[in-house]
Amino acid sequence: MSDRYGVVLIGRNEGERLRRSLESVMKLTKRVVYADSASTDSSVALAKSMSAVVVELDDRQPLNAARGRNAGFAALREHYPECDLVQFLDGDCRLVGDWPAAAIAFLDTHEKVAVVCGRRFETRPEASFYNRIADEEWNTPVGEAEACGGDAMVRADAFEQIGGFNASLMASEEPEMTARLRERGWQIWRLDADMSEHDAATFSFGQWWRRTVRSGYGYAQAWRATRHMPRPVNDARLKSALAWVVAAPLSIIVLAVVLRSPAILLLVPAVYSLQILRIALRRGPLTTHGLRASMMIMIAKVAELVGATRLFLERRPRHSIEYKLP
Repeated sequence: MSDRYGVVLIGRNEGERLRRSLESVMKLTKRVVYADSASTDSSVALAKSMSAVVVELDDRQPLNAARGRNAGFAALREHYPECDLVQFLDGDCRLVGDWPAAAIAFLDTHEKVAVVCGRRFETRPEASFYNRIADEEWNTPVGEAEACGGDAMVRADAFEQIGGFNASLMASEEPEMTARLRERGWQIWRLDADMSEHDAATFSFGQWWRRTVRSGYGYAQAWRATRHMPRPVNDARLKSALAWVVAAPLSIIVLAVVLRSPAILLLVPAVYSLQILRIALRRGPLTTHGLRASMMIMIAKVAELVGATRLFLERRPRHSIEYKLP
């Protein structure tokens, strides 16, 4: 079965995380391509020493995950044309040994499915609050889905049919890609099976903030690329950020000015507190962690809007925003 698929790994300065990732896939298949985004550590030498096909991206063009995956896929098709499936995997993830067989079995019995993904989970959710909320973020519903994450098994012919990922996107390239697949009649599914172990390595608010700003930048890029579709990607997410960060407080301020009542401004903290409580109650029984995580969801809207605004103000494409330490 290992000759049915190949693995495309992407990374930049992942260090030992990349070693663990390569070891996990080399146990399953030797058809491995590593696409490196101008690392300054020993990532390229490490991948070569472990017999992976290596593609080095030129940093004179913007570096991002989409560009790396496209380059890795092209190299995989060149070196291993017999592979009709490709497992994309980020270089800070380890592939679960049982996953490829489960994914292939599902794809073989569901001809309309182009992409299948499973559960990505954090290797050390207890290491930090930010790792823990990342682990919760990965736990998306099982069944037919609108999108996948960076780790997924994809039919090579379907991927080629739509021209791969949009290499101009800093983030949110997966929902944009799967939106184009769904327009062609393909389906995306999430299975109830462990797929990959991720190492977020996020230990500070600053790291989390940069990651979330990057997400907002990518959300706006993907929305702009799909705005002609019946359901533009990230439309609801961006509208929510605008509503909570701009419209809600501005409306309250205007009301206070019109009525000449400064006391109305107290509605600002009250409205946000109630929304945080509402989110926390949707998660289940109230806990300190639940309230804190719900507060971060609201703060994330600020970071996302900062990222989206940055996109519309900038004139030139830029490299992906880094948030992890090498």
